Amino acid sequence: MIRIFRFLSIAFLVVIVTSCGEYQKVLKSTDYEYKYKKAREYYDAEQYAKSVTLYEELVPIFSGTSKAAEAYYYFAKSYLGQKDYYSAAMYFRSVLEKFPRSEYAEDAQYLVGYCFYELSPYVRLDQRDTETAISALTRYTMLYPDTERAKDAEHMIKKLDEKLVYKAYLNATLYYNLEDYKAAVVSITECLREYPNSKYTEELMYKVFRSKYLLAKNSIESKKRKRLNGAMDEYYRFVDAWPDSKHRKEVDRSFAQIKKMLNLKEEDLNIK
Repeated sequence: MIRIFRFLSIAFLVVIVTSCGEYQKVLKSTDYEYKYKKAREYYDAEQYAKSVTLYEELVPIFSGTSKAAEAYYYFAKSYLGQKDYYSAAMYFRSVLEKFPRSEYAEDAQYLVGYCFYELSPYVRLDQRDTETAISALTRYTMLYPDTERAKDAEHMIKKLDEKLVYKAYLNATLYYNLEDYKAAVVSITECLREYPNSKYTEELMYKVFRSKYLLAKNSIESKKRKRLNGAMDEYYRFVDAWPDSKHRKEVDRSFAQIKKMLNLKEEDLNIK
């Protein structure tokens, strides 16, 4: 058993040394056609670090030739194989800019979006890569609407949109959580304007009402009445949109307090 293990270890080392020796030979070669052939072989063998190094040298050399588009494309694909999504996206964009009518253009457009989809960060961080992904994937669905990948692109766009909505929700409710109700009204109203039909709409409308109510309740006398009237308007908007809301009992109690502070009776409200 020990002899077999030693034999296999030696055989493995021989393969590694031979492979490294071959690669060094390729690197030192001045035969660029040979290098080009080997770069593709390394890519196909999923030896992306080697293919990246070779294509980096070959891309400018084959610029302006019939192999230029392919060289750029597999350079980008090699970075993608290494999961270096920024570099991959940069070179897929080069394919689109330099070779918009090549056979690689469709795939490059999709993969720009895919790379930025993979780069889309945790929801609390800056979402510029998310927005770039949505833009690239949306462009793909517009240019290639009937492809199988268009469905994948639409699925990714949906997930990215949901992340942006959640990000907006977190930002909008930050001031509410900090009990800065004046700022909360502004931020939540803006979120509702931008995303009027999200899954957070009910919760946001509830928090707008609560913010206006609590802001009014704690206001100085000169501002209280106007703010209470604003909170009352918000109550009607909320119960009209969400009559069976889980928050209904609470907002009704708050509304009763608003009426009490305004010295209003039912007949004063003109309810039909």
